[in-house]
Amino acid sequence: MIPVAFDYVRALDVPDALRLLAEHGEDAKLLAGGHSLIPMMKLRLAAPAVIIDIGAIPGLAGIARDGRRIDIGALTTHATLADSRELARHAPVLWQAANELGDPQVRNRGTVGGACAHGDPSADYPAVMLALDATFTLTGDDGTRDVGADAFFTGMFETALTPREVLTSIAFASAPNSAYAKFHHPASGYAVVGAAVNLTLAGGRIAAARVAFTGVGDAAFRAPGVEAALTGVAPGDAARLDAACRDAAAGAEVRSDPFASAEYRAAMADVYVRRAVAAALQPRE
Repeated sequence: MIPVAFDYVRALDVPDALRLLAEHGEDAKLLAGGHSLIPMMKLRLAAPAVIIDIGAIPGLAGIARDGRRIDIGALTTHATLADSRELARHAPVLWQAANELGDPQVRNRGTVGGACAHGDPSADYPAVMLALDATFTLTGDDGTRDVGADAFFTGMFETALTPREVLTSIAFASAPNSAYAKFHHPASGYAVVGAAVNLTLAGGRIAAARVAFTGVGDAAFRAPGVEAALTGVAPGDAARLDAACRDAAAGAEVRSDPFASAEYRAAMADVYVRRAVAAALQPRE
């Protein structure tokens, strides 16, 4: 389909983007890489009167690591994440998700900030950011504010980002024992089930765990039962690891659609979280 008619303006920097948002109000939408917004516009699920292109704003792309802290500009493309040796070592859960995402065209044009701000319930990054306990920096007229991942993703296609803010960066601590496992939808490539795991190892055991799912419910969510069951387990204790990953979606309202029933999704959640745990426990260089 063809989108409804709209005006197009390009923001020169973040203050200019904020000015344009204030000028055009609720009729405006931000455009980064375009691979979240444009498909919705083509399906007439979104019909903004004004598109504000922030894709060329300088300084909002790139990966920086300072000790254990990793900062990623919101305009960093999926391809940049997928090619990063730093992420492969220090945040493999994000590196794997970027490599599992879409096709080459999507990876080369789409951005991490745009994908997160879109809040798609089957997108890869929301579960990854929950597992990483990421912090989102949002810039508005009154300055910047930081929002943790647990508070950022609020529902289906809903986030804490307001219409008068720009997502500028995402930060998280190094997570070398992390992994992402995904059951791809064969047509769309989105996650039927995606499991993101971030483990902290100490004293020969799992000292802490963050586990999150995408594709399973109406929004990405953490699995506190799995997190608690994994804590204290030795990496070589296969039986306890298996047990910790059973009924992984317990307490969640699991989605059902013509491709996968709620029962099937719940069963696959067990399978894919176990795979992600196993990958997160693999020895690192």
